[in-house]
Amino acid sequence: MNPAGSHWICASVCIVRITTIRKEEIMPQANHIGLLTSGGDSPGMNAAIRAVVRTALAGGTTVTGIMRGFSGLLDSEFVEMTPRSVSNVIQLGGTILKTSRCLDFYETGTRSRAATILKERDIDCIVGIGGNGTFKGLSLLGKEHGFRVVGIPGTIDNDIPGTDITIGFSTAANTALESIDKIRDTAASHDRLFFIEVMGRHCGALALEVGLAGGAEAILIPEVDVDLDRIGKIVSDGRERGKGSLIIVVAEGALEGGAMAAAKGIGERTGADYRVSVLGHVQRGGSPTSYDRALASRMGREAVIALMSGETDCMVAVVCNEMKFVPLSVAWEKKDTDLELLRVAEITAS
Repeated sequence: MNPAGSHWICASVCIVRITTIRKEEIMPQANHIGLLTSGGDSPGMNAAIRAVVRTALAGGTTVTGIMRGFSGLLDSEFVEMTPRSVSNVIQLGGTILKTSRCLDFYETGTRSRAATILKERDIDCIVGIGGNGTFKGLSLLGKEHGFRVVGIPGTIDNDIPGTDITIGFSTAANTALESIDKIRDTAASHDRLFFIEVMGRHCGALALEVGLAGGAEAILIPEVDVDLDRIGKIVSDGRERGKGSLIIVVAEGALEGGAMAAAKGIGERTGADYRVSVLGHVQRGGSPTSYDRALASRMGREAVIALMSGETDCMVAVVCNEMKFVPLSVAWEKKDTDLELLRVAEITAS
């Protein structure tokens, strides 16, 4: 029974239950938390780890770190966490608990083996920091074997429904934007067209953010069909108006072949001299921004509050700048992308 009550809202095209916890009603219901990071790393994960560990220990709950995500769980790679385990980590990128992708965890037998390992160590709750795949694994493990589980959304793509933003998105956007600013200096010096590929196989949020902030002449994202003829006209019109530099930001999943394919198609249509820059994994690393550090710290604390209050099968989410608990099942739906940003970018780049 939820001591604080619930209500429902519509977030990211899904109707989700939002639970508000009154702090004075929290009763300790988590004895031993297992903490892991899984999937792609994102800046701010260490800040979340730090917040989970110190919040739980302050409430008398034991925390065990699970190295390398679900793979490390299956190999019994555990480390006991103390307040000093997370000293001087808030500013670090990556994850001190390491991470991996474990497709075997989708198998029932694998999860049963994992449950046995956890029960042998008296772990009754799990906090997982990651994305859609991480949350699926957590949800299945919790439902099948009685563990209470809470997810913390950490992915640079910001592609998880039910939350306005995820840990790592701010840092990745700033990293990509810094590169775009530097590339524009070269583009202007050579009167050259540049295609810059950023991460985003299924979601264009990162491309939209950095494209708008970087003043890109066009932004290509998976959510909108790519019209190379239209983009070619934008490039030709820009050159006729005497633009000294032209930047096209391409999400990696916008079209088959990514930025290289887009560049070739536009080059054939316009005859423009172009270059392609694929930013790649540089977007994942680096010291997290102040926003990501604060966001991760808030989410880590709220994850422990969720467990202490008896919540399970939920993730910590930001909805209108408030921390909420959203069912994990929302996380593997499709998230709506704010296409208004694309319209703003198109108008301001003209």
